[in-house]
Amino acid sequence: MLPRDLFGEEHEIFRQSVRRFLTDNFVPQHDRWEEQGVVDREAWLKAGEQGLHCMSVSEAYGGLGADRLYSVVLFEELARLNLSGPAFHIHSGIVAPYIEGHGTEAQKLAWLPRMARGEAIAAIAMTEPGGGSDLQAMQTVARPVEGGYVLNGQKTFISNGQLADVIVVAAKTDPTLGARGVTLFLVDATTAGVARGRNLRKMGFHAQDTSELFFDDVRLPESAVLGEVGRGFYILMKELAWERMLIAVRAVAMCEAALEWTADYARDRKMFGGVLLDKQYVRFILADLKGQTLMARAFVDRCLELVLQGRLTADVAAAAKLQTTELQSRLLDQCLQFHGGAGYMWETPICRAYADTRYMRIAGGSNEVMRDLVARTL
Repeated sequence: MLPRDLFGEEHEIFRQSVRRFLTDNFVPQHDRWEEQGVVDREAWLKAGEQGLHCMSVSEAYGGLGADRLYSVVLFEELARLNLSGPAFHIHSGIVAPYIEGHGTEAQKLAWLPRMARGEAIAAIAMTEPGGGSDLQAMQTVARPVEGGYVLNGQKTFISNGQLADVIVVAAKTDPTLGARGVTLFLVDATTAGVARGRNLRKMGFHAQDTSELFFDDVRLPESAVLGEVGRGFYILMKELAWERMLIAVRAVAMCEAALEWTADYARDRKMFGGVLLDKQYVRFILADLKGQTLMARAFVDRCLELVLQGRLTADVAAAAKLQTTELQSRLLDQCLQFHGGAGYMWETPICRAYADTRYMRIAGGSNEVMRDLVARTL
């Protein structure tokens, strides 16, 4: 693979530490988490003890004040070890920056230290039964009343939905204004009127809890507003570029891992007097996929440099998410094919990865939406 000058010595030392921690503590538990449909809270607490949550959050709020590359290392190692259950990317990569970047001092102090310790788990509720990528079409409403708001609506496909203690909820405070009428709220999951639906059964990500959420006359104080009233859509769009980069990071790491699994399998799989990797067709296809993965790696690492410089634009992030997840889909399909019948068995990493990663072409905005975002810049 390409030398990665993006990371310093400290990042690589951290990578080794993370890999050991995940291998010792998460890998042995993941089958059980898949069966029960949720990661144990104890695992969140253990990760908090290791300082793996909210690493980019400032020390004043319980984080490490580290650059975002430390989060990249964590998410890459989770992907390489096929650990799809812990939705740390939602908790630390999305919700924590929302709160630190747009919350009040009281909101930051109330939630970020607990999130950093793994004591409070965070979710974000945008998608609704009647709309996913079209956020402006949401039906959830927060009606202004004296002293605050009354929240009513339903959200679905919410990662960490069963475990969440705090939920960033997108709702319309003025349905007549379209995108300008959307506001974000920090909702304590124990608030009266907040209810969790069933833990949804999915094609993949079996260990990651994903739920419906219901809000029935939920009384929220004015202090629950995250950012400014009517600025919710702006905040969502501003932070979506980083969310899409996290998807691209996972996609490339998974491509690299799948190539390793497949090359190892093809090296050992005896067939027609030789091994599978001796067949020219197999070697050439894997060579093509490796070349495409190398190009994706170079592109994503360049995008991460732009993230650190504060120069990553929404269209480039959309292109990164689009291209890496499309490559991931093609690559995993072909790698599973080379595994033959073994690739269709759930106990093989390639099978689980194939099922888990299909969602990535939908997550963070469908790839059709990504194409439209990129096309607007032509």
